Amino acid sequence: MTAIPSTVAEARMLDRDGLDALIVGLAARGYEVIGPKVRDRAIVLDELTCADELPWGWTETQDAARYRLERRDDEAAFGFASTPHSWKRWLQPAHVRLWTTRPGSADAPPEFTPEPAPERPLALIGVRACDLAAIAIQDRVFLGGAFPERDYAARREGAFVVAVDCGEPGGTCFCASVGTGPGVEEGDDLTLTELPGGGRFLVRAGTDRGRELLAALPTDDATAAELEGARGVVADATGKMGRTLDTDDLHDLLLRNLDSARYRDIAERCLTCANCTLVCPTCFCTSIDDVAQLDGTSETWRRWDSCFSLDYSYLHGGSVRKAPGARYRQWLTHKFATWIDQFGSSGCVGCGRCITWCPVGIDVTQELAAIRASEGEVNDADAR
Repeated sequence: MTAIPSTVAEARMLDRDGLDALIVGLAARGYEVIGPKVRDRAIVLDELTCADELPWGWTETQDAARYRLERRDDEAAFGFASTPHSWKRWLQPAHVRLWTTRPGSADAPPEFTPEPAPERPLALIGVRACDLAAIAIQDRVFLGGAFPERDYAARREGAFVVAVDCGEPGGTCFCASVGTGPGVEEGDDLTLTELPGGGRFLVRAGTDRGRELLAALPTDDATAAELEGARGVVADATGKMGRTLDTDDLHDLLLRNLDSARYRDIAERCLTCANCTLVCPTCFCTSIDDVAQLDGTSETWRRWDSCFSLDYSYLHGGSVRKAPGARYRQWLTHKFATWIDQFGSSGCVGCGRCITWCPVGIDVTQELAAIRASEGEVNDADAR
């Protein structure tokens, strides 16, 4: 467990130069360092070479279908909520070649060449507690069972995680309601807590390699006031969530109301654009494409797909879920109900991305509350 230490003897402090040494040190150890930076009027995740590239003094405001980059009144490096895309983009890339096949001949069998593993392991900087929970969910999906997903395993193996306690939840965040944040408790190698004002970080290690790297960084002793300030960051964030969600009996509530009249109302607004599934850090649906060349060579590619597309539910004779309401119901009930049956946890970590990046502002917390409030009201139209 890597909760904030209880005594100053267990705590260390990093300043801005120390954070730079962390990033540069990871790159020197051969990692591809990924973290937040400002680009295209947003705070995005991209490759970092030094701490100066972090979004010092920037934040964003988020609400349903709204995102705006804004200046802060201090120089905090991590004073923002969730980025438009999640760490899924690197651990489960949107479009990746899996293998290549070449035809055989009378003298040689066909040649099958798996795609090689990435040359450099990943170092993820600034991972929030909700996204750590999302990575843990994808680990269960892709690494659990008898047949781990080879590409995901290659990217996940050796990944170094520098987490950050969230001190600035966004207007669409509700991680406190689903128990995934805002404080980091597990899944990290190192965790930072940025103190108010920015530029000073309480740091603690969660693994042996985290402790080894921390020992090589220029750190200071923490004071009792700094330790208390770090605890206050997490406590304050818990009370600043932009959304809440009543999770009581949610699994059974959804399965009892598969024909809820609310799905007809959602269908009138939903564009089935799949934005919610693409920005979601846990959605994992993919399709496989085989691309053949004239010389007989064939490449097999994996790409992100979505339960909101007609083709994804295509069986012999047509799509199973033709109506928008049916596709939204599939996503909602899987995320909050049958996901628990499959994997032992909810598929939602409360990051709020699906609310922010829905172009028509459909709010999952409002829709779940509406289904609860209207329990028993049946859709008189065919949602299928």
